[in-house]
Amino acid sequence: MVKSFQGVKVETQEVSEIMPVSVSDYMSTKLTTFHPNQSIFDVVDTLLKRKISGAPVINDRKELVGIISEGDCLKEVVKGKYNNYPRLHGLVKDHMATNIKYISPEVNIFEAAHMFLNLRIRRFPVLDHNMKLVGMISQKDIMRAVLSLNTERW
Repeated sequence: MVKSFQGVKVETQEVSEIMPVSVSDYMSTKLTTFHPNQSIFDVVDTLLKRKISGAPVINDRKELVGIISEGDCLKEVVKGKYNNYPRLHGLVKDHMATNIKYISPEVNIFEAAHMFLNLRIRRFPVLDHNMKLVGMISQKDIMRAVLSLNTERW
């Protein structure tokens, strides 16, 4: 009788490690948001306290209606120069950007990186299929994602 010295054969399945590569895997979900009727003064105060450069503006129905940034607030400061009085009056709705470029959570981070380069913006609001705000993705988030990926997959 011949015995095999190979031992018991166990069929193994190749498990391919699935690396997260979509925007939803790296977007920020704990967001600072503003309301269209908030004052620019409140926005500046919040941006400085939270050390952020801008945030989405949502209405009472939680719909994205704009983006307000440091630059939008600075425009109000510059207007005050002509009156010899630096002012931060006005409402968010009067200064926010309303032509909003957004991205879907399913978009691949490499495609998102390409969009950042083509559109020359710093952050995208992430909207779900119901057009509700679910997060934000920034250029820094994309860079963090790339560092966390296994470079052998490229």
